[in-house]
Amino acid sequence: MMRENLSRQLELLNNELIEMGALCEDAIASAVKYLSTADQKLLGNAAEAERQIDRQEREIEDLCMKLIIREQPVATDLRVISSALRMTSDMERIGDQAYDISDVAKNIAPLKVGGEIQIYDMAEATVRMVTESVNSFVTKDVAAAKAVIAMDDVVDRLFDAVKNELIAAIESKSGKGELYIDLLMIAKYFERIGDHAVNIAEWVIYSVSGEHKQRPQS
Repeated sequence: MMRENLSRQLELLNNELIEMGALCEDAIASAVKYLSTADQKLLGNAAEAERQIDRQEREIEDLCMKLIIREQPVATDLRVISSALRMTSDMERIGDQAYDISDVAKNIAPLKVGGEIQIYDMAEATVRMVTESVNSFVTKDVAAAKAVIAMDDVVDRLFDAVKNELIAAIESKSGKGELYIDLLMIAKYFERIGDHAVNIAEWVIYSVSGEHKQRPQS
Protein backbone atom coordinates (compact mmCIF):
# COMPACT_ATOMS: atom_id res chain seq x y z
CA MET A 1 0.00 0.00 0.00
CA MET A 2 2.80 2.44 0.86
CA ARG A 3 4.52 1.69 -2.44
CA GLU A 4 1.27 2.25 -4.36
CA ASN A 5 0.78 5.61 -2.67
CA LEU A 6 4.38 6.63 -3.42
CA SER A 7 3.92 5.65 -7.07
CA ARG A 8 0.77 7.79 -7.30
CA GLN A 9 2.52 10.74 -5.71
CA LEU A 10 5.50 10.40 -8.04
CA GLU A 11 3.12 10.39 -11.00
CA LEU A 12 1.54 13.57 -9.63
CA LEU A 13 5.02 15.06 -9.35
CA ASN A 14 5.68 14.23 -13.00
CA ASN A 15 2.43 15.92 -14.01
CA GLU A 16 3.25 19.02 -11.96
CA LEU A 17 6.66 19.24 -13.63
CA ILE A 18 5.08 18.87 -17.07
CA GLU A 19 2.71 21.73 -16.25
CA MET A 20 5.57 23.90 -15.00
CA GLY A 21 7.57 23.15 -18.14
CA ALA A 22 4.58 24.13 -20.28
CA LEU A 23 4.30 27.42 -18.39
CA CYS A 24 7.98 28.09 -19.13
CA GLU A 25 7.32 27.46 -22.82
CA ASP A 26 4.34 29.85 -22.72
CA ALA A 27 6.42 32.53 -21.00
CA ILE A 28 9.17 32.33 -23.61
CA ALA A 29 6.70 32.19 -26.51
CA SER A 30 4.82 35.26 -25.22
CA ALA A 31 8.06 37.17 -24.82
CA VAL A 32 9.19 36.35 -28.35
CA LYS A 33 5.82 37.21 -29.92
CA TYR A 34 5.73 40.47 -28.00
CA LEU A 35 9.19 41.30 -29.33
CA SER A 36 7.93 41.03 -32.91
CA THR A 37 4.41 42.46 -32.51
CA ALA A 38 4.38 44.81 -29.47
CA ASP A 39 0.98 43.29 -28.58
CA GLN A 40 0.36 44.44 -25.00
CA LYS A 41 -1.74 41.36 -24.27
CA LEU A 42 1.36 39.21 -24.80
CA LEU A 43 3.28 41.33 -22.30
CA GLY A 44 0.58 40.57 -19.76
CA ASN A 45 0.72 36.89 -20.67
CA ALA A 46 4.46 36.77 -19.94
CA ALA A 47 3.93 38.40 -16.54
CA GLU A 48 1.09 36.03 -15.67
CA ALA A 49 3.13 33.01 -16.75
CA GLU A 50 5.92 34.11 -14.42
CA ARG A 51 3.47 34.36 -11.51
CA GLN A 52 2.07 30.92 -12.26
CA ILE A 53 5.58 29.45 -12.50
CA ASP A 54 6.43 30.88 -9.07
CA ARG A 55 3.24 29.38 -7.65
CA GLN A 56 3.96 26.03 -9.30
CA GLU A 57 7.46 26.02 -7.83
CA ARG A 58 6.04 26.40 -4.32
CA GLU A 59 3.51 23.62 -4.89
CA ILE A 60 6.14 21.21 -6.19
CA GLU A 61 8.49 22.03 -3.32
CA ASP A 62 5.65 21.32 -0.88
CA LEU A 63 4.84 18.01 -2.58
CA CYS A 64 8.49 16.93 -2.55
CA MET A 65 8.88 17.76 1.13
CA LYS A 66 5.75 15.77 2.00
CA LEU A 67 7.01 12.81 -0.03
CA ILE A 68 10.35 12.84 1.76
CA ILE A 69 8.81 13.12 5.22
CA ARG A 70 5.81 10.82 4.84
CA GLU A 71 7.02 8.19 2.38
CA GLN A 72 10.70 8.09 3.32
CA PRO A 73 11.81 7.22 -0.22
CA VAL A 74 15.17 5.58 -0.88
CA ALA A 75 17.52 4.96 -3.82
CA THR A 76 16.07 5.95 -7.21
CA ASP A 77 12.85 7.43 -5.80
CA LEU A 78 14.81 9.75 -3.53
CA ARG A 79 17.02 10.82 -6.43
CA VAL A 80 13.92 11.58 -8.51
CA ILE A 81 12.45 13.77 -5.77
CA SER A 82 15.69 15.62 -5.03
CA SER A 83 16.24 16.15 -8.77
CA ALA A 84 12.73 17.54 -9.13
CA LEU A 85 13.46 20.09 -6.40
CA ARG A 86 16.53 21.29 -8.25
CA MET A 87 14.76 21.30 -11.61
CA THR A 88 11.99 23.54 -10.32
CA SER A 89 14.61 26.08 -9.26
CA ASP A 90 15.97 26.16 -12.81
CA MET A 91 12.47 26.42 -14.29
CA GLU A 92 11.68 29.30 -11.96
CA ARG A 93 14.76 31.11 -13.27
CA ILE A 94 13.63 30.38 -16.84
CA GLY A 95 10.33 32.09 -16.06
CA ASP A 96 12.15 35.09 -14.59
CA GLN A 97 14.38 35.43 -17.64
CA ALA A 98 11.48 35.08 -20.06
CA TYR A 99 9.83 38.00 -18.29
CA ASP A 100 13.11 39.93 -18.36
CA ILE A 101 13.10 39.50 -22.16
CA SER A 102 9.61 40.99 -22.28
CA ASP A 103 10.66 43.85 -20.03
CA VAL A 104 13.61 44.76 -22.26
CA ALA A 105 11.46 44.29 -25.36
CA LYS A 106 9.17 47.11 -24.22
CA ASN A 107 11.86 49.51 -25.43
CA ILE A 108 12.24 48.02 -28.91
CA ALA A 109 9.09 46.13 -29.96
CA PRO A 110 8.09 45.66 -32.69
CA LEU A 111 11.56 44.54 -33.73
CA LYS A 112 12.44 45.21 -37.38
CA VAL A 113 16.23 45.30 -37.50
CA GLY A 114 19.13 43.19 -38.67
CA GLY A 115 20.05 40.31 -36.36
CA GLU A 116 16.46 39.47 -35.47
CA ILE A 117 16.56 36.14 -37.37
CA GLN A 118 19.27 34.81 -35.07
CA ILE A 119 17.39 36.15 -32.06
CA TYR A 120 14.32 34.18 -33.08
CA ASP A 121 16.44 31.13 -33.87
CA MET A 122 17.83 31.35 -30.34
CA ALA A 123 14.29 31.54 -28.98
CA GLU A 124 13.21 28.45 -30.93
CA ALA A 125 16.26 26.48 -29.80
CA THR A 126 15.87 27.39 -26.14
CA VAL A 127 12.15 26.53 -26.10
CA ARG A 128 13.03 23.17 -27.59
CA MET A 129 15.72 22.63 -24.96
CA VAL A 130 13.29 23.40 -22.13
CA THR A 131 10.59 21.14 -23.55
CA GLU A 132 12.87 18.21 -24.21
CA SER A 133 14.68 18.49 -20.89
CA VAL A 134 11.38 18.17 -18.99
CA ASN A 135 10.20 15.38 -21.30
CA SER A 136 13.43 13.48 -20.70
CA PHE A 137 12.71 13.61 -16.96
CA VAL A 138 9.20 12.26 -17.37
CA THR A 139 10.33 9.44 -19.69
CA LYS A 140 13.58 8.77 -17.77
CA ASP A 141 15.40 9.07 -21.09
CA VAL A 142 19.11 9.67 -20.48
CA ALA A 143 19.86 9.81 -24.22
CA ALA A 144 17.30 12.60 -24.67
CA ALA A 145 18.80 14.48 -21.72
CA LYS A 146 22.26 14.22 -23.27
CA ALA A 147 20.83 15.51 -26.57
CA VAL A 148 19.59 18.62 -24.71
CA ILE A 149 23.07 19.17 -23.30
CA ALA A 150 24.53 18.90 -26.80
CA MET A 151 22.00 21.47 -28.08
CA ASP A 152 23.54 24.07 -25.78
CA ASP A 153 26.43 24.35 -28.22
CA VAL A 154 23.95 25.44 -30.90
CA VAL A 155 22.55 28.18 -28.66
CA ASP A 156 26.06 29.31 -27.73
CA ARG A 157 27.02 29.58 -31.41
CA LEU A 158 23.87 31.58 -32.13
CA PHE A 159 24.68 33.89 -29.24
CA ASP A 160 28.18 34.46 -30.59
CA ALA A 161 26.75 35.20 -34.04
CA VAL A 162 24.23 37.70 -32.65
CA LYS A 163 26.85 39.32 -30.42
CA ASN A 164 29.34 39.76 -33.26
CA GLU A 165 26.67 41.17 -35.56
CA LEU A 166 25.49 43.64 -32.93
CA ILE A 167 29.02 44.74 -32.09
CA ALA A 168 29.61 45.43 -35.77
CA ALA A 169 26.34 47.38 -35.94
CA ILE A 170 27.31 49.49 -32.91
CA GLU A 171 30.71 50.21 -34.42
CA SER A 172 29.01 51.39 -37.62
CA LYS A 173 27.66 54.36 -35.62
CA SER A 174 24.19 53.92 -37.04
CA GLY A 175 22.61 55.87 -34.20
CA LYS A 176 20.89 52.74 -32.85
CA GLY A 177 23.39 51.90 -30.11
CA GLU A 178 20.79 51.59 -27.35
CA LEU A 179 18.64 49.31 -29.51
CA TYR A 180 21.57 47.01 -30.20
CA ILE A 181 22.53 46.87 -26.53
CA ASP A 182 18.95 45.86 -25.65
CA LEU A 183 19.10 43.13 -28.28
CA LEU A 184 22.36 41.88 -26.83
CA MET A 185 20.74 41.67 -23.40
CA ILE A 186 17.87 39.66 -24.86
CA ALA A 187 20.29 37.29 -26.57
CA LYS A 188 22.11 36.82 -23.25
CA TYR A 189 18.82 35.95 -21.52
CA PHE A 190 18.17 33.29 -24.15
CA GLU A 191 21.64 31.89 -23.59
CA ARG A 192 20.95 31.70 -19.85
CA ILE A 193 17.66 29.91 -20.47
CA GLY A 194 19.62 27.35 -22.45
CA ASP A 195 22.00 26.97 -19.50
CA HIS A 196 19.08 26.26 -17.17
CA ALA A 197 17.72 23.66 -19.59
CA VAL A 198 21.16 22.00 -19.48
CA ASN A 199 20.96 21.96 -15.68
CA ILE A 200 17.57 20.25 -15.88
CA ALA A 201 18.97 17.64 -18.26
CA GLU A 202 21.92 17.00 -15.95
CA TRP A 203 19.54 16.40 -13.04
CA VAL A 204 17.60 13.97 -15.24
CA ILE A 205 20.78 11.97 -15.76
CA TYR A 206 21.40 12.05 -12.02
CA SER A 207 17.87 10.90 -11.17
CA VAL A 208 18.27 7.86 -13.43
CA SER A 209 21.95 6.94 -13.03
CA GLY A 210 23.10 8.64 -9.84
CA GLU A 211 25.81 10.50 -11.77
CA HIS A 212 25.93 14.29 -11.91
CA LYS A 213 28.57 16.33 -13.67
CA GLN A 214 27.42 19.95 -13.55
CA ARG A 215 29.11 22.25 -16.03
CA PRO A 216 30.21 25.76 -15.09
CA GLN A 217 27.72 28.42 -16.15
CA SER A 218 28.68 30.76 -18.95
